[in-house]
Amino acid sequence: MRTAIIFNHPYEQSYCNAILQAVTNGLQKANHEIDLIHLDKDGFNPVMTAADLKAFKDKKPVDPKVIEYKERLNKADHLLFIFPVWWELMPALTKGFIDKVIFPGVAYDYAPKGYGMIPLFKNIKSVTVITTMNTAGIVYRLIFGNAIKKAIMTGTFWKMGYKNRKWISLNMVKFVSDKKRKKWLAKLENRFAALT
Repeated sequence: MRTAIIFNHPYEQSYCNAILQAVTNGLQKANHEIDLIHLDKDGFNPVMTAADLKAFKDKKPVDPKVIEYKERLNKADHLLFIFPVWWELMPALTKGFIDKVIFPGVAYDYAPKGYGMIPLFKNIKSVTVITTMNTAGIVYRLIFGNAIKKAIMTGTFWKMGYKNRKWISLNMVKFVSDKKRKKWLAKLENRFAALT
């Protein structure tokens, strides 16, 4: 299996980086191929320009990184996002990735009569999103409306027709014990070592 990891965190000592390492260890134990798209290190430009919007209309991306990512994602069986939740949403690079790569002619096309979407990444069988936040899960759901679930899990990947979707939300990261954070990492490593 080939897993494309879309990673977004600029600080190398972050917990997201520890998650990336744990997931990578697990995938390597299972002899999976890994394609890491590190948005921060890639210098990805998340801004949708006038040229990008014309490309959206024409279904022909013009951003060289988007064209590169399209080729890489065409080879993926599993899509894995890792990013922090900042002010209840994804960081700008992750949002820009969704705006510019989950794009007509790249990731999907419209159904012939305009009802629904047809995914173009034909090999992708599943999508996993792992997020970190310092908000309690119940507060995120009840007060902030579960924005990541609505925007990414439902508003993007469900809408595109991917049935096998999983969101792993690690909450109160700054406030839990180091022991609990290590337990989460071990659990993630084991989970991805068993990925089929």
